[in-house]
Amino acid sequence: QYGNAQHAASECPTGMTTRTVVTGIGIVSPVGLTRDSTWHNLLRGVSGIDRIASFDSEDLETKIAGEVKGFEPTEYMTRKDARRMDRFSQLAIAASQEAADQAQLDDAGERVSVMVASGIGGIVTLSEQIEVMNEKGPRRVSPFLVPMMLPDMASGHVSMSIGARGPNYSTVSACASGGDAIGQAQLLLRAGAADIVVAGGTEAAVCRIGLAGFISAKALSRRNDEPQRASRPFDAMRDGFVLGEGAAVLVIETLESAQARGARPIAEMKGYGSTSDAHHITQPHPEGEGAARAMGLALADAQMQPEDLDYINAHGTSTPLNDRSETLAMKKVFGDEAYRIPTSSTKSMTGHLLGASGALEAAISVLAIVNAAAPPTINLEEPDPDCDLDYIPHTPRRGRIRTAMSNSFGFGGHNASLIFTEFAE
Repeated sequence: QYGNAQHAASECPTGMTTRTVVTGIGIVSPVGLTRDSTWHNLLRGVSGIDRIASFDSEDLETKIAGEVKGFEPTEYMTRKDARRMDRFSQLAIAASQEAADQAQLDDAGERVSVMVASGIGGIVTLSEQIEVMNEKGPRRVSPFLVPMMLPDMASGHVSMSIGARGPNYSTVSACASGGDAIGQAQLLLRAGAADIVVAGGTEAAVCRIGLAGFISAKALSRRNDEPQRASRPFDAMRDGFVLGEGAAVLVIETLESAQARGARPIAEMKGYGSTSDAHHITQPHPEGEGAARAMGLALADAQMQPEDLDYINAHGTSTPLNDRSETLAMKKVFGDEAYRIPTSSTKSMTGHLLGASGALEAAISVLAIVNAAAPPTINLEEPDPDCDLDYIPHTPRRGRIRTAMSNSFGFGGHNASLIFTEFAE
């Protein structure tokens, strides 16, 4: 049922198959300020999770997060522009610049689209300005509050920074937002509406209200005394996810566009599947039904079978419900192959970047193909009996990766799966 699911939009309107390739990657994460430093630390099993440094968290039950350390926005924009952007937009600009540089995207224009997602948007600015209003009155609220807090503004700022005048919007599907942005980018290219899409996700919700909300929902780990060991996907002792921040952006374009520009394809994007659980506002479907359909749709879109997959970057949040339901979903769609496919959750090191997580993990999946190595799941010390697949514990798995899948699932029942492959002429 799941492997044979059909996915629309596999051909462009002319009937000619449109190949889409990745030509640039940019990353700002809790384990690195660049693509290369992030990848290097992931392979080393370095955790970016620590006690929160950006504000006083002593009165919160969770006092840890995956913060981006040492980020200086003025290295990517003027001081004036930085003051008029929330942190989530600043992080998006930095990641987009790195991706555009690698893709040699010097001259954008009307055929270049931007689709940078955020699940939450400028919550830091919003919370600060509410405090200003309460303490000093409404007249002291910043005139930049609204444009700084809107979730689409990261995409807007990236568009302005590179001069991209094609379709420009932000997908909002909670923790699937970044994955859906990349999937929708491929559909845009296949539809002939753009030649190039700068696509990804960004999030900066490490603030008092952000933590407090997730704490009240009983979603966060309380392992405050061992921050680096707190995010432990698929482990029997997991007690919730760890909030992270950061941004990741891919430059995706038609193969024809890349060849015409002389840009080097890094990998090929082959499939996208998107579904809804239609089940619960926060809990995944207990049988993994929606997640399984998303993976099946991605396989069908890519015209592949489970045996074609060499690596899966799991959503793997380190929450009791998600990890079990995702494991069940993989068994449903892959059958016995589920036990063979090496799978890891890099959230064990980065924490959960919410709307940016799908984009970061898509970028990691592409880097796994390029570097012939799958990053590990750290902290997997006592495997949950219900999570009995090959989750690459502790150390990376080296060897050729021809095809990788990235999964993202979000509050509201959103599910997105992406498939990338080695690029071949």
